[in-house]
Amino acid sequence: MTRSSQPYPVDIVLAPEWWHSTTGITFDEDFFYHPSRRIEVEQQMEKVLYNRWGNYGIGNRASELRPEIGAVHLAAGFLLSELLGCTVEYSAAHPPQVIPLGIDTLSLPVTSIFDHPRFKKFEKMADTLYDSFGYITGDINWGGVLNIALDLRGENIFLDAMDNPNMVDIFFSSLAKAIEDFTGYIYRRTGTTSISVNRTIDAVQSKILLHSECTHTMISEEFYRTHLMRFDQLWSRSRQPFGIHYCGNDPHRFADCFAKLPALDFLDVGWGGDIATLRKALPDTFLNIRLDPVSLVHRSPTEIESIVTDLAAQAGDPWLCGFCCINIDDSMPDENIAAIFRSAAELRDQHTSML
Repeated sequence: MTRSSQPYPVDIVLAPEWWHSTTGITFDEDFFYHPSRRIEVEQQMEKVLYNRWGNYGIGNRASELRPEIGAVHLAAGFLLSELLGCTVEYSAAHPPQVIPLGIDTLSLPVTSIFDHPRFKKFEKMADTLYDSFGYITGDINWGGVLNIALDLRGENIFLDAMDNPNMVDIFFSSLAKAIEDFTGYIYRRTGTTSISVNRTIDAVQSKILLHSECTHTMISEEFYRTHLMRFDQLWSRSRQPFGIHYCGNDPHRFADCFAKLPALDFLDVGWGGDIATLRKALPDTFLNIRLDPVSLVHRSPTEIESIVTDLAAQAGDPWLCGFCCINIDDSMPDENIAAIFRSAAELRDQHTSML
């Protein structure tokens, strides 16, 4: 059982559109690969968060210059897809956009992700930061097996699974190997792999390997059991602690499957997920409940507090429950964001008072 460092940890991620319209920060290539900008802009973002919501513990690294190799305050997974052959488009006010490659065979279009020019650029940036600071920190959002398969092959992968299931399994295995190579490289250099997938894991166990399964809303439980579950089984044994990021609204469909994994330390629960069903199936898993930034725009702070309180009751153990709200745009009132933090703080105080 992997418990959090405090009851009900909570975090937010503001969308690139929010950052650009509010601060003028641009998300061009230099934001991701220029060493000095990596340091300066991450500190700038920390300061903005501290100035707005610092009383809730966010932005507490605002005074530090940190050699972060990846974007700390964005939800952006793109690099591994690019290293495997996809084109990535950068823009001022949006996250990097992966352009699906549309390969026509079930084989990887590259022989080694480490030979790609983009990896060389990334590695040079990381080396420069290391030379300056004597260490580097952070990691890179690396996606997941099916996520990347869809970037490379598109929805034809589902037809392939009917026509040539053995080749699909081989293809998925080659993607898993690329993931293992990439996350292994990052872990050796920084000691983490997945804080950039969801920062809440830093409050639970920073070494969690968090496998993104955003696209599992598109598949059946049988497809998962037949073609994909084996990777979660493998990594939950060999890469502990292990977690799954499921941002869709139906993670409860896979509750019984997830319960059969050797270990599941952390589950990102997409908005709309049935918390009670998941808790029943996964009594020892940390459930990180994702709040919906679109619907919360239209809620009052009081309503938000009620939503958080109700979800916390369904999740049970305060040390196995947290909250996040990802990709908040500039339509969200600051007081609604504050209500998320305040709700968790009040729950935390209630729990402490009962001890």
